[in-house]
Amino acid sequence: MDEPGIAFSESELTFMREAQVLAERARTEGEVPVGAVVVKEGIVIGRGWNRTIGDADPSGHAEIIALREAGRAMGNYRLTGCELYVTLEPCPMCAGAMVHARIGRLVYGAADPKTGAAGSVFDLLPGTRHNHRVAVAGGCLAQESAERLRAFFRERRKTGKARQE
Repeated sequence: MDEPGIAFSESELTFMREAQVLAERARTEGEVPVGAVVVKEGIVIGRGWNRTIGDADPSGHAEIIALREAGRAMGNYRLTGCELYVTLEPCPMCAGAMVHARIGRLVYGAADPKTGAAGSVFDLLPGTRHNHRVAVAGGCLAQESAERLRAFFRERRKTGKARQE
């Protein structure tokens, strides 16, 4: 279910579905199922899925990986005019990276009531204290994203893997 009051376009839904495919890839690799895509003028220029465990990298979040790939594609760390689609509301680290990259707009799926930095716990993106503000639209295909995350953590609790890391 999408956030009440926000109607997402077919292209926005398409980009979020691509992010969900990447989230599923993360899940199959034993990672928290989050996927992200960076879009410039209707074209995906960066893709990422969580790889913190496999890469032993605390910054290996889907958003960071997608931003890095987009930066390489554009030949610039400034990603002005780009949108980032991610299946889970970004954390403070990822929100900070979006501000520094000058992302124009964030579209996310499920809210993160523990570490969300796009309005749930923190509201770092539209803040007036930064030199750049990121427009935010949350709730795009939220139900699908939230269910994938719940199922992943249910399985981890059942197998005891949640305590091993």
